[in-house]
Amino acid sequence: MRALVTGATGFVGSAVARAALRDGWTVRATRRPSSDLTALEGLDLEFVEADLSNTAALVEAMQDCDAVFHVAADYRLWAADPGELYENNVEGTRRICEAARSAGISRVVYTSSVATLGIPKDGSPGDEDTPVGLDDMIGHYKRSKFLAEEVAREYAADGLDIVIVNPSAPIGPRDHKPTPTGQMVLEAAAGRMPAFVDTGLNVAHVDDVARGHLLAHAHGTPGRRYVLGGTDMTLAEILALVAEIVDRPPPRVKLPHNLVMPIAHAAEAVARVTGRPPKVTVDGVKLAKKRMFFSHARAAAELGYRARPARDALADAVAWYYAHRYLPVGKKP
Repeated sequence: MRALVTGATGFVGSAVARAALRDGWTVRATRRPSSDLTALEGLDLEFVEADLSNTAALVEAMQDCDAVFHVAADYRLWAADPGELYENNVEGTRRICEAARSAGISRVVYTSSVATLGIPKDGSPGDEDTPVGLDDMIGHYKRSKFLAEEVAREYAADGLDIVIVNPSAPIGPRDHKPTPTGQMVLEAAAGRMPAFVDTGLNVAHVDDVARGHLLAHAHGTPGRRYVLGGTDMTLAEILALVAEIVDRPPPRVKLPHNLVMPIAHAAEAVARVTGRPPKVTVDGVKLAKKRMFFSHARAAAELGYRARPARDALADAVAWYYAHRYLPVGKKP
């Protein structure tokens, strides 16, 4: 069995490539000439140069493949040109689907996000069936992922065998860029987060999320989506657990959202001048007003998906940051 993995140079994509290799697949990974291959060091992969903007190149990359794991995404909560998010996420997904159909791929697993799901107003965890619409999406990233998932469902309705997975907040080793969630863990472990806002995330180990992709390929129903999640935690609980792992005091100061919002507006104003992404974004603050809690019961029942404790994800992330000198060598988890 040969799989094409898009986004294999990224955090989740590289974990999916590893999971596929462990299962005995031959893995072909898309890359660009400028791609950073750090996350794939030591892996026996085939590489092919292909870009989501080029359908013909994608068809060629899929030749002789049995499956496609479309993990690549433009994950930015701020972009100088928001149109890039729609081009990469929505139109890129459309081209992947077109290419898969032309290449005769037997199954596509599309990596969406829990960002596209609804959140119940009563505070209970959301799931794949929680009502939601485009107007509920905060910011261009969420809107682009929502529309990209709509594209995937349209192709499923038209006969393409495509299964959708919705990872929550993947955390773990090899987040070398790091992702926004990984950066939060890194800052907390370094003691650079003295305060927090009242929000919450569903924490999942990246390797469990990767395993979920392979389970979706093996057992998923075409056109159906599956949350690949873990443990619901408030930000205060996450920061306290990271502090415990690195043996330092947890932050105690809770900031109101209305105090952080002006900072985000100012940061984005500076970013528009410098071109450098802001560390705090308006959309990020808006999203923080909601607790992103989700249930992965469907994936557990239909795919056999299992999630390890959140502590394992956080401890593995911190240990990797120590081992690769993102954190000063000293106290270790």
